[in-house]
Amino acid sequence: MQTETMRQRPLRILAADDSAVMRGVMRALFLRHGADGRGAELPGMELVGAARDGVECLDAVQRLKPDVLVLDLEMPQLSGLEVLDRLRTSRSMLPVIMCSSHTERGARATLDALARGASDYVMKPAGQRDFESALFSLAQQLLPRIAALAAGRRENMIAVRSAAPASTAVQERRSDASHERRAPLEVVVIGVSTGGPAALEQLLPRLSEDFPVPVLIVQHMPKLFTGVLAERLGRICPLRVEEAYHGAQIRPGTIWLAPGDAHMEVMPQALSNWDAVRPARGAAIKLHWQEPLHHCRPAVDYLFHSAARLYGAGSLALVLTGMGSDGLDGARAIHAQGGVVLAQDEATSAVWGMPGRVAESGIAAATLPLQALAREVNQWVRTGRPARETEALRVTNHARTRGEVAHGLF
Repeated sequence: MQTETMRQRPLRILAADDSAVMRGVMRALFLRHGADGRGAELPGMELVGAARDGVECLDAVQRLKPDVLVLDLEMPQLSGLEVLDRLRTSRSMLPVIMCSSHTERGARATLDALARGASDYVMKPAGQRDFESALFSLAQQLLPRIAALAAGRRENMIAVRSAAPASTAVQERRSDASHERRAPLEVVVIGVSTGGPAALEQLLPRLSEDFPVPVLIVQHMPKLFTGVLAERLGRICPLRVEEAYHGAQIRPGTIWLAPGDAHMEVMPQALSNWDAVRPARGAAIKLHWQEPLHHCRPAVDYLFHSAARLYGAGSLALVLTGMGSDGLDGARAIHAQGGVVLAQDEATSAVWGMPGRVAESGIAAATLPLQALAREVNQWVRTGRPARETEALRVTNHARTRGEVAHGLF
């Protein structure tokens, strides 16, 4: 009875923002959501508190026991980052959604927050004509994220209170597919959304320095954020990381991140003399601005479908944490062409939407915890590839990076 009540009660939301205007927007948002009813897609939600500074926020977390905290970055007494640090130091697993401004400083601070344990972020309404437009903009971003993040936490609490048997061991699911392949892989494509920056910061540094194929990533983010994320990843990865641009030649040993507000695909291109000795076919990046797909631009499906067309069985698709189903259709296309599909497991995903749909479809060669995925990817890309080739790539990548730095290309 208690667990059923927990499922039925509205989600308890705490907001913290020093702006009276933003607190007013939050109150109006949840009052309207409550008046409109739960609807077919989203659960009921109620705003149980609106803190004005970081100290008041921490006190409200203890008193009000919210299901989700919506946290501003810049506040008096304690900043959003300091509040987040104190929550995580106390081992609180409360889902936290950061409210970010449309500035480079806001983007950098938000990525810091995600690295420190924030679950997701939303953009503060900016440039809207009136209060109603601002309210609509925030509702479109915030409400689905709250629902997705709170769902997993609520089910975990129900399991604990019900004394359901639980295992601390991480479960790995694999199909009958092995690493034995007739031809080497030529590209790795990654799709990721909610929880993605933190997942990428754990995964990409574990790719080997002599990684023999290019990596292309679609992370659901605004443009300002993707540039900052590429910089951040480039500082911690052994491979070169760049924000993608139209026409860029795709080379092994480089990681390309799709820019926000543009779809990214791969397209064929003649090999240059530089790449003529490499065993990969010529390819370049194509950016376009078609309508959003799955409410997303960039969309994972565009990248995955293009990889299936160009590389076929030479594609490895990796679907990481995120809500929704973007990437499922493209992963099916790669699987149908004989390529490899891997998915992140539920236990290590912030939201098991995108990888969950792929895992449940039966097309994943393996569903693995995040910490095991880099090892799996490294194994797959080396299958069928002579050791001397990866050593040559390591030397070439190192020489190219040194030359580009010397010529001011970084």
